[in-house]
Amino acid sequence: MDLQRLTDRLGGLAFGGDYNPEQWDARVWKEDDELMRRARVNLATVGVFSWALLEPEEGRYDFDWLDAHLDRLHANGVAVDLATPTASPPPWFTLAHPDALPVHPDGTRLTHGSRDAYCLTAPAYRRAARRIAAALAERYGDHPALALWHVHNEYATLCHCDHAAAAFRVWLRARHGSLDALNDAWGTTFWSQRYTSWEQVLPPRATQWHHNPGQRLDYSRFWSDETLAAYREQRDAIRAHSDRPVTTNLMLPGYQNLDLWAFGREVDLVSVNHYPGAPGVDAAAHAAFDADRARSIAGGAPWLLMESGTNTVYAEGRVLPKEPGDILRHSLAHIARGSEGALFFQWRQSRAGAEQWHSAMVPHAGPDSRIFREVTATGEAVARLGELAGSTVRAEVAVLHDSDAWWAMTVDGLPSPELDYYAALRRAHRALWDAGRTVDFAHPGQDLSRYRLVIAPTLFLLSDVSAHNLRSYVAGGGTLLVQHFSGVVDENLRSRLGGYPAAPLRETLGIRSEEYRPLRRHEVITLSDGSTASSWSESLRTEGAEALAAYTHGPLDGSPALTRHAFGSGHGWYLSTRLDDAGYAALVERLLTEAGTAPDLPGLPPGVEAVTRHAPDGRAWHLLLNHRPEAVPLPQPCHDLLTGTTLGELPPDGCAVLRAR
Repeated sequence: MDLQRLTDRLGGLAFGGDYNPEQWDARVWKEDDELMRRARVNLATVGVFSWALLEPEEGRYDFDWLDAHLDRLHANGVAVDLATPTASPPPWFTLAHPDALPVHPDGTRLTHGSRDAYCLTAPAYRRAARRIAAALAERYGDHPALALWHVHNEYATLCHCDHAAAAFRVWLRARHGSLDALNDAWGTTFWSQRYTSWEQVLPPRATQWHHNPGQRLDYSRFWSDETLAAYREQRDAIRAHSDRPVTTNLMLPGYQNLDLWAFGREVDLVSVNHYPGAPGVDAAAHAAFDADRARSIAGGAPWLLMESGTNTVYAEGRVLPKEPGDILRHSLAHIARGSEGALFFQWRQSRAGAEQWHSAMVPHAGPDSRIFREVTATGEAVARLGELAGSTVRAEVAVLHDSDAWWAMTVDGLPSPELDYYAALRRAHRALWDAGRTVDFAHPGQDLSRYRLVIAPTLFLLSDVSAHNLRSYVAGGGTLLVQHFSGVVDENLRSRLGGYPAAPLRETLGIRSEEYRPLRRHEVITLSDGSTASSWSESLRTEGAEALAAYTHGPLDGSPALTRHAFGSGHGWYLSTRLDDAGYAALVERLLTEAGTAPDLPGLPPGVEAVTRHAPDGRAWHLLLNHRPEAVPLPQPCHDLLTGTTLGELPPDGCAVLRAR
């Protein structure tokens, strides 16, 4: 699909959000038209939760109201991202098909009354989803307002029902081929779990103690594949009637239900949602983390921030407000890292319903409010950045991110509860962000040769193919940091024998770990270089590597903790414990220096975020975000697209988009 058509249709970058006119009346619609013009809205997502109105009973559609709104938006200069409403089946559907309601691992079947009350594997649900997607595409496939298709909303719902069990067995037959192969992969001789017929195999439902790890891992893989198949069915039903790009809004939370790399290969445009999990500078770091993940899932291509909150920070069980100016800052943080705009949930804050307190572009207070004034200012800023459309971001540093490795870290029975894949991923990215580097995420099996430095914060599961790929990367001149508890099991969760990590990686790093020694809760140890560490330690010996820091406690006294090994033309580093924040930051800075990386815009102090977008014709722009309370002089005066002036310094807590060349 040609995404240039989307950019041309919008006249630049996208700005807008979810629009639910069915919640309001004609008086409000008239005001919406005027306010959207004022805020420079050019894209509205319509129909996400409208299934009950679009199909009031099975097979009977009511499109008249949607016709009127699409025509009205088009007349007002607003393009439409038209959604299929399949994330929220109507009451008539679940009454007619109770077997399509999701089932928890403990056997509890949920009832209608919220969103996401469906099982993706239920045949009735899949038929209904395909049917309404096709009906919408047949009616609106060539509508002049239509710019983009939006399949479903936030695929995440899990199910453990009998439909899911039957589909799981079909998937397992395709993956393993035979029961003997399945039994071997899952190690079912342990605990008398050997299967003698396919009907005995179930999803990982509630049981007495630990689940079989292979069963848990394969169910995660299966569910991701099943979700992707459900997306493809709707996408293909749409493509039969329309040539507009098709996407789905992916969530990037601290749990992993989908193989995001696989989805990135199937959508025409990667789109994601982002809601920060902490206020202040931590929110800025979180925005950068999710934006870098989105760009990486898109393979470096342009992507879109489909959903964010104007005034929403989820932290410690509360919904905190954003600080003044954060709407613009957070929007620019995503645009800096390759987003083709900034969209929000939703346009107008709902008067009633389960999300009536979710922030919006037009709050309950109306347009005479701080939020709407900031929304308008942000819309004006985004409108000035049209020349950035289609430009991309380059990075010299990558953090390894593998869905299988993440799922593997969620199985029962690991040696320590502090082995947290998401936390390790966030920590590595944060250290690089603090150091002023733009970061890609990369799969351990992909070509890594363009990166000067690669960090593997946790690769508990590592396939032979990926292990050999990391070996080749270092031999070819790359710098690789592998952190503790990596290369431990193969793709079927079978332990690597003969010492950790996996043999090709062990040779690359020049070390051999023979025993893991998790630390007690809150235990802090000191290394020989004076740094402190916690959570984890390993009985490690060098096999060619240089020991840079050693343990100084107990039976590990004097044994290596941090090593460096010259291998081929590159270097493999191994960190066998969890350094404190200061020690980890110092290690990352050392690696960046030795790998020869540099910030996008050298000369800026810590606390100033700088990312460069590059156009194919050689043009470039520096997007700067000042997280400091004082003004910061720029290395040299540059033209700022946001103000239309030549800028010599960055205002306190301010932003700039500088035309570099």
